[in-house]
Amino acid sequence: MNPLRHVLICCLLLAGTAQAQPKQMEKLDRGVVALKTQQGVFLSWRLLGTEPAEVRFNVYRDGKRVNREPLQLTNLVDVQGRADSLYTVRAVVAGQEQAASPATGPWSQPYLRVPLQKPEGGVTPDGVAYRYEANDGAAADLDGDGEYELIVKWQPTNAHDNSHKGYTGHTLLDAYKLDGTRLWRIDLGPNIRAGAHYTSFLAYDFDGDGKAEVMMKTADGTVDGAGKVIGDAKADYRNEAGYVLAGPEFLTVFNGMTGAAMATAPYTPPRGDVNAWGDGYGNRVDRFLAGVAYLDGQRPSAVFSRGYYTRAVLAAWDWRDGKLSQRWVFDSDADAASKPAAGQGAHWFSVADVDGDGRDDIIYGAATIASSGKLLYSTGLCHGDALHVSAFDPSREGQQVFMVHESPRCYGEHGLEMHDAATGKVLWSMSGKNTDVGRGVCFDIDPAYPGAECWGSVGGLMSAGGKLISEQHPNRYNFALWWDGDLLRESLDHVAIDKWNPAKFKFENLLNGKAFGAASNNGTKGNPVLSADLFGDWREEVVWRNEDSTALLIFSTTLPTEHRLVTLMHDPQYRVQVAAQNAGYNQPPHTSFHLGHGMKPPRYLPITTP
Repeated sequence: MNPLRHVLICCLLLAGTAQAQPKQMEKLDRGVVALKTQQGVFLSWRLLGTEPAEVRFNVYRDGKRVNREPLQLTNLVDVQGRADSLYTVRAVVAGQEQAASPATGPWSQPYLRVPLQKPEGGVTPDGVAYRYEANDGAAADLDGDGEYELIVKWQPTNAHDNSHKGYTGHTLLDAYKLDGTRLWRIDLGPNIRAGAHYTSFLAYDFDGDGKAEVMMKTADGTVDGAGKVIGDAKADYRNEAGYVLAGPEFLTVFNGMTGAAMATAPYTPPRGDVNAWGDGYGNRVDRFLAGVAYLDGQRPSAVFSRGYYTRAVLAAWDWRDGKLSQRWVFDSDADAASKPAAGQGAHWFSVADVDGDGRDDIIYGAATIASSGKLLYSTGLCHGDALHVSAFDPSREGQQVFMVHESPRCYGEHGLEMHDAATGKVLWSMSGKNTDVGRGVCFDIDPAYPGAECWGSVGGLMSAGGKLISEQHPNRYNFALWWDGDLLRESLDHVAIDKWNPAKFKFENLLNGKAFGAASNNGTKGNPVLSADLFGDWREEVVWRNEDSTALLIFSTTLPTEHRLVTLMHDPQYRVQVAAQNAGYNQPPHTSFHLGHGMKPPRYLPITTP
C-alpha cells in the first residue's frame, strides 16, 4: 500500500511533458552544512523540489536570528559565527515560520571525515596477495531520516579488466552513516569477479516506502548483510584464468537498512554460449551496466544490462510490494528492428526523457532504447568510452548527447559528436583522427559561448552550437562539478577542482585534495568515490577516499553564490545519473534542464515524496 505523498507540481514542465505525472523522489531534510572560513562561518542549505516558489528562510545561531529579513538565497556568511556555534534554518511560507532543521555546528576540518572499516586483504588461489581500497560509491537514504547514507564498494588491488586474466579477491559493499556508523557489509563472494565492468550496483528507493533498497548482480556464495549465503556456499566456478564462465547468475534486492537479501531472481540474460558474445575467453560476455529509470513516468525501475561490443541486452525490473518482477527485456538479437543496437553500447549508459513524453529512455551509447523497451534509434557510430546527456545547447529544444567513439572504421568522420537525443541526428562532429578517442566531457566553462563546451582527448574545443572555439582542447577530461558561485561548471580531475580561464586557455586550481590526503580511483580516469549534491545548496560535493582507505573525505564549497536553485537531487534526471555513477566507466551527472551561464529559470519536473 503506497504511503501518503506530498505533491508539488511546478509551473511549466519541459517541452512536451505538460501531461507528465509527478515522479516519486526522496524526502530530504534541510541538509544544512556549516564550515568555518576566514570571514566567519559559511552556511548553505537545501531548497526542496516540494516547496513553493515564494519560500524564504531564517537562519538562527544559538537560538538568535542572524538575518534581518527572510532570505531568498540558500547560503549565508555569518561573520560572527564561531567554531562552537550551532545553527538551525527555518523555512518561511506565507509569512509563517516552519519547523527548524536539526542544530548543526561547523565541521572541525575543511571536510567531513567519515571513518571506514577497512577489510583485511587476502591471497588468491594462485598465491597472489591483495589488499582493499575504497572504490566507487553511491548515496541513498537507507533509513528514511532525510539524510543520505553512503554505500562504498571495496575493490581488491588485484581487480582486473575483463580483457586481462587473473584471479581477483572478493568485492565487498559497505553502507555507512555520515558519522561513520557501518550499517552492513555484503560480500559478493568468489563467483563475482572484481573489476569495473562486473560490479555495478543501484541504491534507490524503488518501492516508495521512504527507504532505499540496494540491487546488484550476485552469484553462488554471495553473503548478504545479515550473514546469509545466497545459493551454494561451497561453489567456486573460477577457471584457471580467473574468469567465471559457469554457474548460476542472480539479481538480488537487499534491504537498505540491514543488507539482508529480500528477493533473488535469475540474471537476465544468462551468459549462454560465451563464444556467441564475441570471444571465447570471457571479455565481452561479462560487460555489465546498471541504472535507474522512470520507465512508467512515475516510479523508478532498475535496468541491468549485459554486452555492448556485440549483442546488447537490457532487462528492466520493478520492486513493488515486496516482489521483484521483470518489466521488459530488450535484446539486439531479438529481431531485425532491434539489430541496429548491436555494437553501439558504451562503458556506461545514461538515462533521460529524450522524447518529452514524461518517461525515461536509456541512452545506451550510440543507440537509445525507449521507455517501452523498443529501439528508438541508433546512430551507427558504434562503441565509445564516454557519453553525456543534458540540455547542453539552450538554443535547441530538448536534450543532446555528446559522445566519443572508439573504432575509426565505424565512426568515420564523427570521432567526437553531438546528436539530438530524441532522433539521433548528428548535429556536429569532430574528427577522431583515426584513433580510439578514449575521453570526452561536455560542460559549461566559457561564458562567451551559449551553452556547454565539449572536448575530448583528441581534437579541439567546440561550443554546444557547433562553433570551433580552438583547435586545441583543455587538458582535463574526466569529471565536472558545480563548485564556485557562478553558473559555470568546474573540472574535477583526480584530486583537483579547477576553474577554466578562457583568456589564458588553461585550468586554474580552486581546491587541491592532495593537501588533505585525498586519493582518486580507477587509475588514469581519476574518479572520486562520488560527486553529487549531497547537502547544502545546489552546488555539488565531492567524496574522495584518503590515501590508505581508512576514511572518506567529503568536501563542500565555502564560496557564496547569488543563484538560487532547487537541490539538484530533486531533478529526477540528475538523481538517476548519480545513482548510476558507479557503473562501468564513471561519468558525471547532468541536469534535465540547461544549467549554465545566462540560463533561463529552470522548468522543474513535478515530483512527489513519501
